Amino acid sequence: MQHDPILFSLFMIFTGAAVIATFALFARQSMLVSYIVLGAVLGPWGAGLVDEPQLIADIAHIGVIFLLFLLGLNLHPQQLVRLLRETMLVTLGTSLLFALAGFAFAWLFGFSLLDAALVGAASMFSSTIIGLKLLPTTTLHQQHTGEVMISILLLQDILAILILLALQAYGGESELLPELGKVALVLPLSMVFALLVARYILVPLFMRFDTIQEYVFLVAIGWCLGFAELSDKVGLSSEIGAFLAGVALASSPISTFISESLKPLRDFFLIMFFFSLGAGFNPQLLGDVLIPAAGLAVIMVVLKPWLMRLLLQRAGEREGFSREVGLRLGQISEFSLFIAILAQESAVISERASGMIQLATLFTFIVSSYWIMLRYPTPIAVSDKLRRD
Repeated sequence: MQHDPILFSLFMIFTGAAVIATFALFARQSMLVSYIVLGAVLGPWGAGLVDEPQLIADIAHIGVIFLLFLLGLNLHPQQLVRLLRETMLVTLGTSLLFALAGFAFAWLFGFSLLDAALVGAASMFSSTIIGLKLLPTTTLHQQHTGEVMISILLLQDILAILILLALQAYGGESELLPELGKVALVLPLSMVFALLVARYILVPLFMRFDTIQEYVFLVAIGWCLGFAELSDKVGLSSEIGAFLAGVALASSPISTFISESLKPLRDFFLIMFFFSLGAGFNPQLLGDVLIPAAGLAVIMVVLKPWLMRLLLQRAGEREGFSREVGLRLGQISEFSLFIAILAQESAVISERASGMIQLATLFTFIVSSYWIMLRYPTPIAVSDKLRRD
């Protein structure tokens, strides 16, 4: 019988994840971190049992898309506009300061000016996955926390798209100013188009066939992935497209059902995402980048919560609330991994700088996950007292 490498990879990932998650829960450790460790152990740089990390990463990207779609389902368009307006100064201010801190650290550590600039750019963002995967939604306080975090992360995602466009322009694939103008035009038009399709096509269909749950499930998945793909084709990211698709359905009476029915599918792909992080990192780079990556990670997990708390308080939020949001956003982002990989593939930065960004991001994922799970309610907290849905 012919060996199926995809089936074998899925078997190793999910059987291994089940085993290691069981040990993690008994030992009161982070399940997210255990998935990363499993990827490092089973991936091509470990035992080599799962030797197609790029394929796994591509599949895992769907988990990020579903996560953003589900977030959009819980945020009405009017509410989104208000929150974006309120958090814009906080997001721009913190992003600039994080970029300056990352740039200064890399430059002082001997990286070239261009390498340091990309390290600074990668330091600007917080992780959508870590921040919102560990956020419960069962209380009004956490719902407000989620709304503020979503608005900050969405603005950061837009900044990340601009940086990715700049990298493509620098590599000669496109011209920057026309691309920026296209994004400024396409983003609001995409939102309007999504709202019109949802109102005049999707919602009437849902209301007509709402008793057929399989149909609602299929249409929701098709809408999410279809609009994500469309957004990618017109110059936005698939993540932002999925988020806009969710927002367009947020005011529909069936949004809660869609949200609940897609959560298992989201978790399936997110497990693969965290596995791919561990499987994709090359440990041969450790000797050259371990110290600077650890230093950058320490700076970010200390600086980000403090600056977020400070600026949120100046924006009128309570101290305890501001501190919690800051800690939940106190890591480097998965977008930083995309920037590091694209910049290296385009020969914009050195392999050493790219490796440092990737390793620092993994460090902040691990430290931030533990920090959040030990202090605040999460769906997978190490303490029964803090575990919330």
